[in-house]
Amino acid sequence: MRAALRRGRLPGPVGGPGGRQPLVVDLRSDTVTRPCAAMRRAMARAAVGDDDYGEDPAVNELQRRAAATLGTESALFVPTATMANLIAVMCHCQRRGAQLFLGRDAHLHVYEHGGAAQALPDLPNGTFDLEQLELTIREAHGSRYHPRPELICLENTHSSAGGRALPLTYLRQVRGLADRYGLRVHMDGARLMNAAVAQGVEPAQIAQHCDSVSLCFSKGLGAPAGAVLAGSGQFVAEAWRVRKLLGGGMRQAGVLAAAALLGLQHAKETLSRDHEHARSFAEGVQALDSPLCSVSLAAVETNIVMLDVPGAWPCPAELCERLRAVSEEEEAEAGRAVSVLLLPWSARALRAVWHRDVSARGTELARRKLEFVARKCQEELASGLHRAPPGMGGA
Repeated sequence: MRAALRRGRLPGPVGGPGGRQPLVVDLRSDTVTRPCAAMRRAMARAAVGDDDYGEDPAVNELQRRAAATLGTESALFVPTATMANLIAVMCHCQRRGAQLFLGRDAHLHVYEHGGAAQALPDLPNGTFDLEQLELTIREAHGSRYHPRPELICLENTHSSAGGRALPLTYLRQVRGLADRYGLRVHMDGARLMNAAVAQGVEPAQIAQHCDSVSLCFSKGLGAPAGAVLAGSGQFVAEAWRVRKLLGGGMRQAGVLAAAALLGLQHAKETLSRDHEHARSFAEGVQALDSPLCSVSLAAVETNIVMLDVPGAWPCPAELCERLRAVSEEEEAEAGRAVSVLLLPWSARALRAVWHRDVSARGTELARRKLEFVARKCQEELASGLHRAPPGMGGA
């Protein structure tokens, strides 16, 4: 399952035949990007000051630009999106016994220790069943015996749902539900820019339905670190105090803000290309028509592709290991050794994520490597070495 993630270790590339280094296509996450040459130049030339005193020009410009992009009054630069989400929860849920609602598979719940939350089942597209959400809120609303419902947390795009973008009509419905019961809405918008590009709307059209929103710069936007938390001026003023409490106040942070600014400036171009590559790969997987793995094209909306692996063998971890490994046979057949890195996401799925460091050529090499591995696995199955997956004829 997601054991590698839970242990904090991601399997890396291996050496090629004869000690030669293979070409590596790293699809584990969009967090693996390295700052491009232009980004490094911007970082080196950044005008800096003490951000804790509000005197860093690059940070101030980033916060203004981010607030304008998201359509909010203000924004606050923080080291990570995890901290941004934690600050939001701490600002919105200040009363003892406060309760927040989020998806059971939401990043904020699974990977950010969201233990204070009421976790609700996620639907396949990353949304909640709003009738169930309202029933849960209504049970606690006005009761002396239940936790006080305070906050609804959304994730957009939704990582565990395969990068699905939350529909705008759904966001309006959540906003209306929150208003009826006096709740606030926070969006974990780590990949919000992906959602905006996929839906062809401005980011502010998504963020307008929320009281606060986070945005990560170190995923698809390609910066080495940093995120913003945006909302009203009053909210961000309180968020500044909580950032200080959590040790998130940075000094000459303009070197990081400069990279984030460049990533934000080129977001539409960069993310559109990532989405195209992810779609191309998914179409290639579908064309393989292999019983070992499949993909739902309807679920591929942004830069994430979830591959379904139905059989007992190869399991997702084994398939990932074979895609990572290189052999003399592969090099002789394809003319070069290619190591493709993916994540075993669950007992029956693995995940591939596109980013600025994966080109169209890299995407095609990844597809060819999957085709090669699938063929070799099917040969082993046909020889009776392993149990065949459902629907596959022969041994």
